[in-house]
Amino acid sequence: MTAPSKIADPEVLYVVTDHVAVITLNRPGRMNTISRAMLSELTAHLVAADKDPEVRAVILTGAGRAFCAGLDLTEVMSGGEDGITTSAAVATNLDLRDTPPTVLFNMGKPTICALNGSAAGYGMDTALGCDIRLMAQGAKMAAAFTKRGIVPESGGTWFLPRLIGWSRAAEVIFTGRTLSAEDCVEMGLASRVVEPENLAAEAMALAQEIAANAPLAVQAAKRMMRMGLSETFNDHVHHVFLQLLPLLKTKDAAEGMRAFMEKRPARFEGR
Repeated sequence: MTAPSKIADPEVLYVVTDHVAVITLNRPGRMNTISRAMLSELTAHLVAADKDPEVRAVILTGAGRAFCAGLDLTEVMSGGEDGITTSAAVATNLDLRDTPPTVLFNMGKPTICALNGSAAGYGMDTALGCDIRLMAQGAKMAAAFTKRGIVPESGGTWFLPRLIGWSRAAEVIFTGRTLSAEDCVEMGLASRVVEPENLAAEAMALAQEIAANAPLAVQAAKRMMRMGLSETFNDHVHHVFLQLLPLLKTKDAAEGMRAFMEKRPARFEGR
């Protein structure tokens, strides 16, 4: 009698609890390096979380001892249709709209990266694409791109100068330096360092604190922050005012003001 074949565990896990979606990179034996299949799975889960009206905040984390050690180089270097070959023609019209970094950046829901371990290469860029980062004690960010003969391919060259300034970003990227969790907090790349055993609980507590607020207002605030990256001040305050007008007509705005007057927690519905 032939033994039944073992069904492989999903490489990306997705769970929604109390308005919080937790997306977990689940390839711990390979330090959560990103396989081709994981790119599609991660995109699908990010899109699902952003579309689900019950989800008000998203946590992205990893299983095992690493958050994400980058792309799976065994696949990348294997050549063939999707691999690297030195003699292959290079496409100049790549469509990156449905790739995780682009989808993550364009999400309306707030995102928290709980770095349970080190993030290198693609993993570092993915962490930087989240709105908030918490890091376990001992976790690191490794900007090792130039040490591998490449550049930060998934947003690092855009995020780092905006997060920590040109000079510090240039130093990190040009040297390919590895940053400790404490370095990241000091530079402003992470909010705080957390004991490893408390990371999941603290990330969930933060996500639920966000989820307790009016979701339409939180998402509008994120949208305005993102627009403000490329606007003048005068244009920005004009757009904020235009965003405020429809919010004032929502049930959540009325509930928020009523709860304040009645000195009780608000019960927001996302309407």
